[in-house]
Amino acid sequence: MADECCDASKIFTAFLLNTCRLPPWPSLQRLQGAVLCALIATEDVPDDEKAKPIPLITGSVAEFYIEPMLPFIGDVDVMFYDNTVLAIPRGHPPPTHLPAEFHNYVKVCEIIDSHLPGYVYLRVRCLLSQPNDDSKYEYYEYDDDEKYLAKNSIVAGEENYQTTHGPAIITDNSHVSHELLSADRVPCFRYLSWPSQAADWPTRHRNYGWPDSAILDRVVSNGCDVVHVAHRQCRQHKWMGKAQHRLSFSRAEIVLINSWMPVQQITYHLLRVYVKTERLTETADNSKPATISNYHIKTLTLWACELKPRSWWIDDINFVTICVKLLQTLSASLTDTHLPHYFINSCNLLDKFLDVGSVARKLSSVHKEYLSTWFISHYVGQCAQLCPINVLQLFGDVSTSVKLQKAVSEIVRWRLNTSLYDKWRAVIFAEMMITGHVSLCSLTTNSCVCWINELTKLDERYPVFFSSVALLHVALKISRNGFNGVWKNILSTILRHNCSQCRSVLSRFKTELNISELVELLQKSAVEHLTTYRQLMARDFGTVAANVTTDIEALYAYKRGDNQRCLQLSTQNVHTLLYARRLRNVPITPEFIQLMDDDIASLTALSMIVSPKCRSTLKDFCITQLTLSLYLMTQCQLKLHHAVTSLAQTLDYIKVAQRKYPHWFVLDQLTLKLSECKVAFYVLQFYKIIYVQNSC
Repeated sequence: MADECCDASKIFTAFLLNTCRLPPWPSLQRLQGAVLCALIATEDVPDDEKAKPIPLITGSVAEFYIEPMLPFIGDVDVMFYDNTVLAIPRGHPPPTHLPAEFHNYVKVCEIIDSHLPGYVYLRVRCLLSQPNDDSKYEYYEYDDDEKYLAKNSIVAGEENYQTTHGPAIITDNSHVSHELLSADRVPCFRYLSWPSQAADWPTRHRNYGWPDSAILDRVVSNGCDVVHVAHRQCRQHKWMGKAQHRLSFSRAEIVLINSWMPVQQITYHLLRVYVKTERLTETADNSKPATISNYHIKTLTLWACELKPRSWWIDDINFVTICVKLLQTLSASLTDTHLPHYFINSCNLLDKFLDVGSVARKLSSVHKEYLSTWFISHYVGQCAQLCPINVLQLFGDVSTSVKLQKAVSEIVRWRLNTSLYDKWRAVIFAEMMITGHVSLCSLTTNSCVCWINELTKLDERYPVFFSSVALLHVALKISRNGFNGVWKNILSTILRHNCSQCRSVLSRFKTELNISELVELLQKSAVEHLTTYRQLMARDFGTVAANVTTDIEALYAYKRGDNQRCLQLSTQNVHTLLYARRLRNVPITPEFIQLMDDDIASLTALSMIVSPKCRSTLKDFCITQLTLSLYLMTQCQLKLHHAVTSLAQTLDYIKVAQRKYPHWFVLDQLTLKLSECKVAFYVLQFYKIIYVQNSC
């Protein structure tokens, strides 16, 4: 039995090492974080373009770089601070220089320690004023020394899908797409200094060199943040419940956890899965505070990374053994009711008000044989559910090590074989997210900076695609509302590192270009960006799906009246796509509709009438490249008066395409039906003319 347990734990360890993907990887969760940052950055304060929220992806999405096979992130966390408010240490002189993102007028608050470690008050002290962008800040003391910042004024909106939990504003996105996680937005105040309550953290003695001096310096230089949430014991207090804040070390945790070895990240992931699955974060009736949380697991793992030598982790790696030891350590902490905060030693994360006895006893009884069986059943078993039926069936009988090894090997093989396809899906999802949110939420200078910065961190393709959509968005807005300084600033941000010709033309706009010329220039630049993006996609994913690179170029040629060029490109694309197994989509939002004709615009409106879900789900704002190419091919043949035999061949292509799409591809079906009717009408008219001529 012991040998079987040892084999199972080794098989499980090998499974994790082979299935946890490492960077670079376009994580769907990280992409959602980037989108949420951009949405927050879009919320500029009216009447003052420099007063703005500054977002930061935090929590699991930012901390984990591994991509396990089993989905493990439940929500996307983004903290954001107001660039008009700053916290400083008590008694320190106000700063004379601030980072560039801060406003010219900044309210400064002093940090006042409370009677509870990790919790503070913010006393309003002075106003900083910067007369010019390059000058020092001057400060003006407030008269009221006893004014404290109370409950944050940023609350959830009136949308049905928003709620609040502690300091977080939670948005449920399941109504948009089942692939979207809920989003937690946490308003905070920026604290550029390392807090005095954690003053001994950078200098305490460390036997095993983690974190090293470079990581320590980076953590300390980032400072921390302050979030409005009172300690559980103080929430009902009339004053403390409103005025108390908590120090947040999210920035530090991101740096530290990202510096972990993969084995440490995987261990942290496994501990979270076990605790959540066993419902150790809940009470029986949810009437009392949870005994332990993800933050307790995070703290446990941070301490282990500091207190254990590197060899403890990597010599003969066995995740079951590591997890057993750490769960027993947690059990001892629960029994003693003592788990020190990783940064603030005087802060105990466990207290006498928590009912820890039952959880401590459960964890103390965890042993290697039990946990091996548990992970095989609950972790690998869940991963098997994601596989094809033939792989899943193998997992139906894993009663021996040989059978278990065979089943696990097939899961690993399937995971490795689908790696490129999963990456392709992530990129396609990114297109949908970027297009939909730019169209629905518009753009600001601040959001453009955020979009480009966050997308650049994820994948080289994303900023190229964003630039194309953003240029089309600006072209559409300018054509409707005219050109002004706001759009000029947005364009300067989008085109900062590319399109030198376009930038030079923009600089001459007032004297040499009219609106229509500028719109045409932006559309042309957008098409060039999209073509470059299509080429990158074809280079990287040519074996996964049919990727034509000239669909948007053909569309632009059609818009400009170059029917011969459009027909040439569209015909080539149809031949490539007609029998392809996987097809790419072309977005149908107002940004792209401006490149199309009135018939497509009308069909888009009709599809929203026929299928109301198109109004609320991002994934339905599209048609396939094949449908668009067939439509363009048909239109150009008609305009160029091609022979009936040529159009008959096109009609056959249309019928093949119609059989490819299920009924819920409403816009594709409508567009193909329109193309079919156009061809049929043309052929009918042709034969009518022949009949009349023969009759005469």
